[in-house]
Amino acid sequence: MSDITVRHTPGRDRFEILDAGNVIGKAAYKEYDGGESPQRIFYHTVINEEYGGQGLAGRLATAALDSTVADGIGIVPVCPFIKKFLAKHPEYLASVVAVTPAHLEFLESAIAARTRG
Repeated sequence: MSDITVRHTPGRDRFEILDAGNVIGKAAYKEYDGGESPQRIFYHTVINEEYGGQGLAGRLATAALDSTVADGIGIVPVCPFIKKFLAKHPEYLASVVAVTPAHLEFLESAIAARTRG
């Protein structure tokens, strides 16, 4: 596992975890302008099945959340994995934004637009 890296791919709205340069998982998000401050809605985290049980989802979440906080962006946890991760890592709580109906409506529209186009 020495070739495991994480990168931010803003053009694809996701953080990716790679093994020797091959994408083996992702934490997908949508940028949201909450008016008061920028926010990042995390809605899906997945690791390829053959890499399961190695702590890679946690490593990916840590990199994604650290980067989000460093950029001064609020964390909106819609993804069940990210919600669970945040419950175990209170160091991120100051950056967490409660999920609202507006977040969910925006996310639904954004995902629908992406699948149409």
